[in-house]
Amino acid sequence: MPLLRWSPSRIGAGVRNDTTNGNTSEAAAVGYVLRHARQDDIDDVLATFDEFANDESMPIDLGEEKGQYLEAAVHTANPVLALELGTYCGCGALRIARAAPAAKVYSVERTRANAENAREIWAHAGVADRLTCVVGAIGDGGRTLDTLAGRYGFASGTLDFIFLDHDTDTYLEDLQSILDREWLHAGSIVVADNVKGPGAPKYRDYMRQQPCNRWTSIEHRAHRERQSLVSDVIMESEYMGAV
Repeated sequence: MPLLRWSPSRIGAGVRNDTTNGNTSEAAAVGYVLRHARQDDIDDVLATFDEFANDESMPIDLGEEKGQYLEAAVHTANPVLALELGTYCGCGALRIARAAPAAKVYSVERTRANAENAREIWAHAGVADRLTCVVGAIGDGGRTLDTLAGRYGFASGTLDFIFLDHDTDTYLEDLQSILDREWLHAGSIVVADNVKGPGAPKYRDYMRQQPCNRWTSIEHRAHRERQSLVSDVIMESEYMGAV
């Protein structure tokens, strides 16, 4: 794992739009993947993205350490339907797709440019038929939730896996909105990144306070993305069903 390469200000701000030769680092990462990764090869696409991220401009992304925890949780859930909140460059959803070849994966992203970047990477990896990016947000008054339900078939008890990797301040609120729709079922798994840094204290407290109620959780110790000095937690929680 590489040593810390970010400035303190970059760590604090969680910057995702640094420039690289006049282009955003995200666009540069996509271009690098398209030029160097083998087409229709998920493994090589992820390895090539990691190569760029480690050696070039370091876009904020899940990384290999946390990615292993994510994929292990996906294997446990064995999902048919998976939802990611926070697409960014699309590598989180790509890891879900790799760990669950039979799953349909939907990823919600606020930023249209990020959505377009992710779609290019997914197409290059040969899995665009299994991954769908929905531009929106769970907290937009129900519009995105309605789109997931009406256009993509999300319904009571159908959602097997959720990956939270967006605005940590909204983790608990967004999860509650999904619970209100009753999409989860007993055995559904939710993985939340960056629970310690930048931190999701309300979400973490919620999960910690009900080990024998609606959820049972494991906290995986990890590091902030692509460095080894700042610790973090990725939380894996299994839904036990409505009480």
